[in-house]
Amino acid sequence: MKIPNVDPRIASKFSGDRTWSLAAVVTLWALYAFVFYEVSTYTSSADVLWALGIAGALVVLFNTAAILAMVAHLSEERDEIYGLDLHYLDLSKRKS
Repeated sequence: MKIPNVDPRIASKFSGDRTWSLAAVVTLWALYAFVFYEVSTYTSSADVLWALGIAGALVVLFNTAAILAMVAHLSEERDEIYGLDLHYLDLSKRKS
């Protein structure tokens, strides 16, 4: 049985990464919405507008799924990922 690491620095690092990842998703959605809105005034055809909308929605959907999968992976493996980072951070602090 694996004993979970209770180092509060791991929870803090994961929380920060999760927050920034979700902020990146929100920013991505906002930027795509803004660009679609601005570009839609220049399109003369509804077909072009639909193509842009569908392509943009697919890009945003796949990027969102990738970021959420990354956060899920970080959540599952956080002791190993952040523990290793903290180990080397502690070593470098001891050396200096």
